[in-house]
Amino acid sequence: MTGAPHSSVKRYRDLARTSQKDGLEREMLLDGPHLLFEARKSGVKVESAAFEHHVLDDPSLRALAQALVVDGADVLIVSRKTLESMSPVKTPTGVVGIARRSLSSLDGALDGPSPLIVVAHDVQDPGNVGGIMRSAEAAGATAFIATPSTADPLGWKALRGSMGSAFRLPVARAGFTETLAALERRRIAPAALVPRGGEPLFSIDLRAPTALILGGEGPGLPPDIVKAIERRVSIPMAPAVDSLNVGVAAALVLYEAFRQRSSRQGQSPAPPIR
Repeated sequence: MTGAPHSSVKRYRDLARTSQKDGLEREMLLDGPHLLFEARKSGVKVESAAFEHHVLDDPSLRALAQALVVDGADVLIVSRKTLESMSPVKTPTGVVGIARRSLSSLDGALDGPSPLIVVAHDVQDPGNVGGIMRSAEAAGATAFIATPSTADPLGWKALRGSMGSAFRLPVARAGFTETLAALERRRIAPAALVPRGGEPLFSIDLRAPTALILGGEGPGLPPDIVKAIERRVSIPMAPAVDSLNVGVAAALVLYEAFRQRSSRQGQSPAPPIR
């Protein structure tokens, strides 16, 4: 365990300020001990971690730091001022780290039996992206696909919102046209989530291979995309309500799919809440 050289501080700062758009291999900035615990539990390689010196008075965090040393991570013990310069948030928790994982290829994300895919198009709030990934994993979705106009699913804000789900759920980044063509090849039916005019959620069959297509905050899916997708689903709402937050809407549809699929397979009706 050592102090932080300037090059290490700069590496953290650069990850906090930039979004990686290209390549499958990715560095991830992890803010807070929860994500470091989740990364280790999920088998994600943590390359570096910085601990503000006083947080090591907590036995669980000291044990985490020691475990990361054993794993081969570069563990840094730093002052509050240095930690603040390395953390992406205004009020750091005292722990920050860098881990590495690979995005899935599009074909890889669509593999497997009974796929339930979430496709996020133009979802620009990384907190929403992270929350959707968390709901997707909890409800048994098999992959998450972000189009280029969607916030980086492995950016630090999305990772924080996912609470660790982004480490385990297959995540891919692909263009919408490419994704739609791949779904057609795999016979995975796309279902566009629209605020009004689609099939009512509680009458649609989501047990077959399905890809839930989500649009961005505010405008939702563009008209040309809605027109290109034959199957559309809407969540019943009181007349005075125009729409729901995209993360809330995604969770409702995903849990209806989970309910239907669990009933068919004789599973428990709900996963544990974390």
